[in-house]
This record gives sequence, structure tokens and C-alpha cells, in this order.
Amino acid sequence: MFKIFTAALPAAAFLACACHARADPPPFLGPVSVQHYEGVRDDLLTAGMGVRGLAALQAPSFANPLKPTAAELRRNAIFNNYRAIVDTNRLSGFGSLYGPNVGIDGVPGTGEGKIAGTEYLAFADDGSGRINVTLMVQVPDSFDVRNPCIVTGTSSGSAGVYGAISTAGEWGLKHGCAVAYSDKGTGTGLYTFDDDRVNLRSGVRARRAAAGKDAIFAPALDQLSRTAFARAYPHRVAFKHAHSRNNPEASWGVATLQSIEFAFHVLNTHHRPATAFEPGNTIVIASSVSNGAGAALKAAEQDVRGLIDGVAVSEPQVQVGRADGYQVLQGGVAVAAHGKTLFDYATYAALYQSCIGGHALRCRSLADKGLLSGVTPVVQMADAYARMRAYGWPREADLLQGVHAATNVLIAVTYAYGYGRFSVTDGLCGLRFGSADTLGRVRAFTAERRAQSFANQSGIPGSVLYEDAVGGVRAYHLAASPSSGLADQGLDAFLCLRSLATGVDPVSGKALRGERLVQSRRLRAGVDEVIASGNLRGKPAIVVQGRSDAMVPPNHGGRAYAGLNALVEGTGGQLRYIEVTNANHFDIFASTLPSAIVPLHPYLFEALDAMYAHLQGGAPLPPSQVVRTLPRWSGLQPMTRLNLPHIQPVVDARDRIYLSPGILSIPD
Repeated sequence: MFKIFTAALPAAAFLACACHARADPPPFLGPVSVQHYEGVRDDLLTAGMGVRGLAALQAPSFANPLKPTAAELRRNAIFNNYRAIVDTNRLSGFGSLYGPNVGIDGVPGTGEGKIAGTEYLAFADDGSGRINVTLMVQVPDSFDVRNPCIVTGTSSGSAGVYGAISTAGEWGLKHGCAVAYSDKGTGTGLYTFDDDRVNLRSGVRARRAAAGKDAIFAPALDQLSRTAFARAYPHRVAFKHAHSRNNPEASWGVATLQSIEFAFHVLNTHHRPATAFEPGNTIVIASSVSNGAGAALKAAEQDVRGLIDGVAVSEPQVQVGRADGYQVLQGGVAVAAHGKTLFDYATYAALYQSCIGGHALRCRSLADKGLLSGVTPVVQMADAYARMRAYGWPREADLLQGVHAATNVLIAVTYAYGYGRFSVTDGLCGLRFGSADTLGRVRAFTAERRAQSFANQSGIPGSVLYEDAVGGVRAYHLAASPSSGLADQGLDAFLCLRSLATGVDPVSGKALRGERLVQSRRLRAGVDEVIASGNLRGKPAIVVQGRSDAMVPPNHGGRAYAGLNALVEGTGGQLRYIEVTNANHFDIFASTLPSAIVPLHPYLFEALDAMYAHLQGGAPLPPSQVVRTLPRWSGLQPMTRLNLPHIQPVVDARDRIYLSPGILSIPD
């Protein structure tokens, strides 16, 4: 049976022992909540659901859907965040090749994979309550004080603090490590203007005034301004990643380092060791996937105190912002483009992926504006594919281009607000967020949806609304553009976003002027704040990337970072780059497209295994290589290790990736 040590223990009181410097609470740390889970009815990894519960077709129900408890919200947040990253279809390998019940030796057990331990939650803030990066440390009861280790689990995407529970979190907990999580300032924090309510750290809803500094996110608007906006734009919402006005990505590395500091503080108070846990005697691996992977790499770059020993990440959304000084070759041929920033390639994708997905009117509007060739939808779609490849997407990602259209729209709009530190009231390019019905008309979030938002939203809630659509505001995918009168999924709005990325009008080619120019400069200044240096300070690192990734194209993600690192660190660098064929950004496609896609998740765990063996016992890191997987012939065929060969300790020239200063050479 679990018990609550305290609901909200001040950091000063949390200090159980002042005998070690590491026990002193970091200055950024706010009140700390502590709870132990006994590992039967509730636990750290599965919230008591076990492997069978995580694989269920539906999330557990709430006793009162309008007033879910904090424990219920945590449980369902773990359910949804776990499944957002990992394919829980047993035929895809869940429960046999990976999952809570699979041991660290890769052998599935008969248990449910529950892990007992203690969970610590706090905000990192400057005292203003306007930053409130959520930090969490999970310490399993199996933590070995003689072989201490910490693994970071910074959230992926725009998810809340449980966003890495199934990736770095699961690996760390199974290995008896403390796991240091962070929502990196982007996590679940839904603000609804209609009722002036926010999420508390527990996920429970509260009025903004009552929440005060305990809100995950609250916009900086006085009551008069809020009321006026809610009256003029009913049913709109704001959320942390887009509307905090902090450009959170600029601090992702800092947030990850803060989570490590919090973990050391927790360990030194939780266990009260005779000798303090500190970087010199505790293995620390920075890990996670996607945005969290980018945060881990940025943390390693910014780690001037030696907190991090090594890095093992997958599909990193990390931005180098340059293509000069290094080449990326595939099959001996330079790739079409590499090293572009997220906002650059996301706004490009937001133009063309809808056409690739079969939206004929989007194709037609692009062609009418001279942005596509051809007079038939088939020819126009073929040109859209060609343009995407020329902009850096691998041909292997063609199959997934169309299905990523909606996701890239969410990314383009969210990051536009984030990078430019724009307010929700700015209505950038006529785009805001809210809820819409099946006809695209704005409607209020239901009471249940608001109450359960902490558990059910990924950090980007609701629909993208186009305020300037013909006939009035509509969800973008059903919106007609003023310039054409066509229901082209609001193309005008995304041409506007594209102009902010480049500084020029994408149709006329003319430089921006006036307010649009000011917005573009402001946004691009925010992008400049997030650029990675490529300097890991000699730390060993393993970067895993799926070759078929249509979300974060390898040429702009893992490949670009590996190439820049080789340029910057030269022969002193210790980065290994692992590229997995037939793997992409979202493992769920291993179920929906089984004849083409395999899960990438097992290879993150192999990278973590290799890094841990290297740091603990000096085992050599695997060489950079292509891992050639074999998709299943159908969704009825179980995934096996024949489909997912291991990362190899020795590889021949056919599979060897060569990293040298100025060149990253990858075999076909």
C-alpha cells in the first residue's frame, strides 16, 4: 500500500540531512511533493496497470469524469504518454521484445512489470511562477546505493512530465537507476479563456487566481484583457509550449541539467548516504527521444560542471542550423539538403504534405500560385514529393509524408508562437487554437475534456483555427483561403508562416515589409537561440535515427548533428551514429504499416545498454553503422529478432558509417 509522505513539502523542510553539499536544495527548486508507490496497486512505471493495462484498448475510466482525482489523472497520463511513444500491439513486439515485463536481459517474464519506488515532483522557477518547468525524480526501491546511476527522461514533443516514461524512464527504472524527468517548459498546461482555469502540477483544474504560482501555465493577462479576449474570441485556448512567451526550447538543455541536480538532491536526502552521491561516483546518462533527445544533447553541450557522463538518444529533434563545413553522403552521393532548422522544414512541410496526402484543392492552390508544377492532381502530387526530397527528406520517407501533414501543421503553429514569444492574443497569421466540430466550427471544450486535460492532451490541445477563413473562423483543414476562395486547408495562413521562416513572400519572392517583417525578425531571433553547437565536450554519445523518419528528417536531425559534431570535435569526439532502416518517428506505424515499418524503440534500449556498459565497465562503444531491419509481411505476423537485428560490435564496409571531420558517409 502506498502512502503519502507529504502533499507539498517546502524545499527547506525537504532537506532531511545537511551533512552533504548535495543535500542542499538547488536555488531554482520550489516546493517538493513526495509519494511512495508499493508496486502492486500502484507503481512508478505503469501506475498500477501493468503490461496488460498499458496494452488495453481504452484508458481506465474515471470514477467521476467531471472531477477526476490527482491519482486518476496521473494514471491516465502514464497510460497515454506511454502509448504515444511505444507501439503496444503484441504482434509488433510489445510484451515479447520490449515492454514493462521484458527484463534487462531481453527475456519476457510472466509478471506485470510494475516497479515500486518513490516519486518526487517540483517546479523549477525563478520565483515568479511564470516559468514553472516541471521536474520529477523517480527512485525505484531497487536503487543500488553501491552502484548509483541516474538517467534523464526529458519529455518528447510537447508532452507533460510523464512524456518519457516508456523510453528513458522504463530503461532507467528497470536498471535500478533514478530517473530525472523534465517537461522542459513545454508540458501539459491547458488554459481555457471561457472559465479562466488552469492545470495545477497534480493535473487538477483550478481557477487561475486561486492557483497562483502553482499553475503549470497561466497566460500573463489581466482580468480585463482576458474578459475582452474571451468575449471577442470565444472558446479559444492557450497552452504552455506555444504561449508561455519564454521560448522554452532555448532552455531545454538547462531544464535537463536542472533535473539532474534535482536527482542528486533527492538521492542525498532519500538515502542519506555516508558518502554523498555526486558526479564523480554516480553514472549519469542523458537520454530520451525526439525533443527530449535534443534536450539531452543540448544539456551535454552546456554541461560545464561534469554532471553528465554519456548520452544515448533516439530520433533527436536538434537544430544545427548550418550546412557549411561538413558534407552528408548517402551511397557516396551528397544528400539534397541538410542542416535546416525545425521551423524552416516544418513550415515547408506544412505547405506540401497536405497535397501529398491527397488534398486536391491544396495541390491546385499551390499550382495556381506557381509553387507546384502540373495541371492534374497526380502530377502535382508527384512534384510535391520531388520538392520534399529536394528539401532534405529521404526517399525512404515517401510512404509517410501524407500522414504527417496534420502533425507538421501543429508543429509549425506551435513553434511560431514559441520562438517569437508571441501572445495568444496576437493571432499570428490568423492562427489560434481551440476546439471545433465536424464542420470546422468553433465550439467549447466539453467539461470532461477540460477536467481530464492533464491526462489526455499531448501538450498541443485542440485544433488549429484559421480566423481569417472565408465565411469566418474555421478549423484550418476545412478552411477556405481569402486569396483563392478555395477550401485549400487555409493555405494563405501557412504561406504567411512560411514567409516568417524565410523573410520573403513565398509567392512573389519579395522581401517582407512592415509588421510581417518585424514578426519574422522576432521569430528568427528565437530560432537563433536554440541552435546547437555540436560540441559534446568529449562525452561519449550514441545517436539512433530511423532512416524513414518523415517528422524529423535524418538529414536535418541525427545525420546533421553527427556531421557537425565530427567537424567541431574532430578526432577527440566520441559520438556514434546508428541509422535503422524502415524505422520512423512514430512506432505506431509498425502496426498500421507492418510491411514497411519496424519499431525504433528497441534500438534506444540497445544504445542505453551499450552506453551503460561503456561507462560502468569500459566496454567499447559500438561502431557507427546502418542496422538493416526486415519489416513483417503482414500485421498478423509477430515481430521477432529476425526483423530487428541487434546493433553489432563489429560491422563490415557494407554497413559501416564513417564519421570524419567534414564528412558523414552513410552506405545505402
